[in-house]
Amino acid sequence: MSMSSNPPDSPSRLAWWGPVQPWLTLAVRLGVAAVALAAAIPKFADLRQSQRATAAYEVMPVALSNIVGIALPVVELAVGLLLLVGLLSRYAAGLFGLMMVVFIIGIAQAWARGLNIDCGCFGGGGALPAGAKAAFGLEIARDLLFLVGAVVIVRWPRSALSLDGALRLTSSERTLP
Repeated sequence: MSMSSNPPDSPSRLAWWGPVQPWLTLAVRLGVAAVALAAAIPKFADLRQSQRATAAYEVMPVALSNIVGIALPVVELAVGLLLLVGLLSRYAAGLFGLMMVVFIIGIAQAWARGLNIDCGCFGGGGALPAGAKAAFGLEIARDLLFLVGAVVIVRWPRSALSLDGALRLTSSERTLP
């Protein structure tokens, strides 16, 4: 039995969270938006390369990987823009998180199968030149970090300077951790 004067979930123990949470979520939201936009823009600059990078994973027919190679930067751009302005943040972050899970699985299967490819996550991609080694472990660790960011936004979507807040699309009550 605890001798503490405040129960673990008492308002006084979590009073700091209310004012901090919207700003923390803003920082994470802008970081995830930057990642999504940084991934989308180089792919738009060279859609053929984006298609080649998708095909290099050898998990779907070429015709389907060509469609995915074009659709992926469109989705990344939409997610990035939604997160940047803070509109439908929970849903955009959820989609981004789902994409990270798919990317982690894709990278892990390429690693397990011994493929020597660049992930193409931020442009480029495809087979690596002779002598170059894939950095699958670092890519998976990076995507896990991005996934954590998405989870933070899904869990605490209310953020400062967002259209969600301006349009009252998120609850005004303080969400406790």
